[in-house]
Amino acid sequence: MEYNLADLFESVVDAVPDREALVYIDHPGTGAERRLTYAELDAAANRIAHHLIDAGLKPGEQLGLHLYNGTEYLQTVLACLKARLVPVNVNYRYVEEELVYLYRDADLAALVFDAEFTERVAAALPRTEKLRHLLRVGPPPGDAPPLNCVEFAAAEAAASPERGFAERSADDLFIIYTGGTTGMPKGVMWRQEDLFFAGLFGGDPTGNPVKRPEELAERVAAGGAGLTFFPTPPLMHGTSTLTSFIAFHYGQRVVIHRKYVPEEVLRTIEKEKVSSVSLVGDAMLRPLVDALHGPLKGTDLSSLFSVSSSGAIMSDTVRAQFQELVPNVLLLNNFGSSESGSNGRATDDSGPEKGFRLEVNERTKVVDPATYAPVGIGEIGRLAQCGHVPLGYYNDPKKTDETFFQRDGQRWVLLGDMATVDEDGIVTVLGRGSQCINTGGEKVYPEEVEQALKSHPDVYDALVAGVPDPTWGNRVAAVVQVREGAAALDLAAVQEHCRTRLAGYKIPRKLVLTDRIRRSPSGKADYRWAKETAAREE
Repeated sequence: MEYNLADLFESVVDAVPDREALVYIDHPGTGAERRLTYAELDAAANRIAHHLIDAGLKPGEQLGLHLYNGTEYLQTVLACLKARLVPVNVNYRYVEEELVYLYRDADLAALVFDAEFTERVAAALPRTEKLRHLLRVGPPPGDAPPLNCVEFAAAEAAASPERGFAERSADDLFIIYTGGTTGMPKGVMWRQEDLFFAGLFGGDPTGNPVKRPEELAERVAAGGAGLTFFPTPPLMHGTSTLTSFIAFHYGQRVVIHRKYVPEEVLRTIEKEKVSSVSLVGDAMLRPLVDALHGPLKGTDLSSLFSVSSSGAIMSDTVRAQFQELVPNVLLLNNFGSSESGSNGRATDDSGPEKGFRLEVNERTKVVDPATYAPVGIGEIGRLAQCGHVPLGYYNDPKKTDETFFQRDGQRWVLLGDMATVDEDGIVTVLGRGSQCINTGGEKVYPEEVEQALKSHPDVYDALVAGVPDPTWGNRVAAVVQVREGAAALDLAAVQEHCRTRLAGYKIPRKLVLTDRIRRSPSGKADYRWAKETAAREE
């Protein structure tokens, strides 16, 4: 047995076949639920895997998942792994041109898509020559164009629930597409063994990874049930899918919703006795705070042990508000990326005063991006990680050469975040180098200014970008969504608030108010939109 994700999942199934594995709750919508034990989820995945093999798909070919959250998403990911196909996440917000780019760039041979996207898929299909097999989830809308596809439910019903697959390998691929807000998306190619250790903690996020594949099921068999993981962002953003697999490797239960609705999230935490919630930053945490202050006041969240964020930080202000309402919960700002898996976790003293400080794993360093040598104490460099890292970007040797390098006999990935390291090995993350604002020779990282802005009681959300300035080159602009019912903000009030928290050159010189900050479905910042919005208001 190797560190192959399908093999590992099947070993857990055999250890606890009757334990509940997956709960899907359709909110908003019909309120429908679907509950699957480990054995039932395994059989459902086997059926789709056999259907795909019978349809002529070969090991190593890519299959796109153009889906909202649902049992079909995780079922299809597992089916791909079982059949040695490569799952590829598709952003369901993409329109025709973006879909054509991704379908072609990923060389998709098959696609599983929600019926709601039939029109977009039909429009993109004529320009995606390699895409030859389609599976549609749910009945198409009445006005949907005709499309030569197989209905998912029919495929599942007709195929065998048994295993009987070819031998698999730790080298089988898993591709995570990332980006799209600052450029075209790119596919991060992971060997499954590398992803298991870098993104799935080697079967144990507490820091004790398994030493052999068989140990995973042995641990599950020796332990008990009782934990429920609730990844609330879209599964298509990668982090939620990985969170689900972390839970599966524990032999525990996963709960998912079709879409993120704060009130329904809280109801589900209470009803399903959720232990751990994962989300993305203030954009998802703040609505929970608002709901607990309003219509969901008094909701029983006593089962909740932790709330973790990755992809965007939970600011001190919003964390404190949630902690006041749910005092016993552990709030964790995790740090990682599609290219690195997990890098570390924010320290207890991380915040506006000291910056976003991380306790990083031993494979994460701060290096000079020109020489790849480690930087000195207090010097600015870029985060990098070695050991279990991806093979590169699919179909993009140029970006692969720019991002991945060899040093000291190891493969490294150079990440986009600028950082410093102190004498204790604590890393302070400054922000994405690509978003850094150079104003009069001083460097300003948007994330630091955003934290200061969001500590203002009337600011609901904020993004920061640089706009051209004839004197300073660029000046700091704040795009702000004001809290509902709050008095209108002006630039003078924002500047006065920020002066107590930021050096003078970091204070916003321009304020743009907007009805809503644009973010991805998972809450990640859309800095391209912020920059365009700030510049448009000149």
